Amino acid sequence: MFAKIFEALYIKVLVNIVRQSTSTLVYIELHSKKGMIEHLHNEFDTTVLDEAMREFITTYTKESPYYYISVLDSSSEQGAIPTCSKNKINYYTDLSDAEYKCFDGKWTYYTSKSDIYEIEEHYKAIGVDFIFSPFLIMHNFFQDKITKSVAIYALVQDGYISISVFNEGELLYAEHLDMQASTDPDEMMLTDGLDVSEEDLDLESGIDLENIDVEGDENAILDDLSDIEDLDALEDIDEFSDAKDVEEELLENEEEILKEAEEQEDGSFNEDYQRFSLIQTAISHFYKDARYESQFLENIYIADCVGVSRDLKKYLEEEMFLNVYIRKADIEAELCELAKQELGI
Repeated sequence: MFAKIFEALYIKVLVNIVRQSTSTLVYIELHSKKGMIEHLHNEFDTTVLDEAMREFITTYTKESPYYYISVLDSSSEQGAIPTCSKNKINYYTDLSDAEYKCFDGKWTYYTSKSDIYEIEEHYKAIGVDFIFSPFLIMHNFFQDKITKSVAIYALVQDGYISISVFNEGELLYAEHLDMQASTDPDEMMLTDGLDVSEEDLDLESGIDLENIDVEGDENAILDDLSDIEDLDALEDIDEFSDAKDVEEELLENEEEILKEAEEQEDGSFNEDYQRFSLIQTAISHFYKDARYESQFLENIYIADCVGVSRDLKKYLEEEMFLNVYIRKADIEAELCELAKQELGI
């Protein structure tokens, strides 16, 4: 009781850090007992915790003993698989050198132990309370869609792209890609994508997720990562007639066109072509890999954290015949949402 009274006397400081390809985003929210009282944002032209970044963060954390630092996992050796059963995990990947956690008793997200250690060492001067997976960001951001019919979801960051396939809340496939480590987009051929035969697209094959044993050893689960609260099932989607979908599809206004014209000059064309190629290749893997429960894909939802050009939408529509829906996202604010759910704020 005394601890609760003591805690109520102080504000809570939520620090959220997103390391990008050449810069770092830092987003801070200050919360009192009555709610958020201030939020701040800064971008630093470095990927290391330099003196300027540290000073910016400590300016606020020193004001309260109740501060929490969250970091978005950007490591390359991470992913998600459609099972929580210890007996099924090895069917998809070897997690002997990884830290992993089950989400909602349905699917598992993971990161290599060496990458977790690197993140903790990188920020040891300020400490790290939470390391969140981009797949949790994606699930939380699209929670109104993921519980509906089958679709592809993509979280597009600066330098990274996370791709997943969900059907009525069940994860079917996931992949996290580092764009810097991927093949040069000029060398990526469109023919490396959807050359799919009827045998490849066997909708009857794959793991029966309904019969998976979700009981696992809690001691093997990473405490540094966090769960998201269970999501209530939504009604089946109705031909994407939601007003939000219509709004997402109609992004081609004058401001967007001018913005895209500027982006074409700074290399956005090549980046969006590379993103398209990576999405295409991931979908091909989903169709062809017998480990996954393949289903025909018609729709893709993109959480746009960088300001993609119209070219990405055009590629996906014209080359892959997908219905494309784009939502703008502030990745650092979405990271903060996960921290607030973890802390019950």
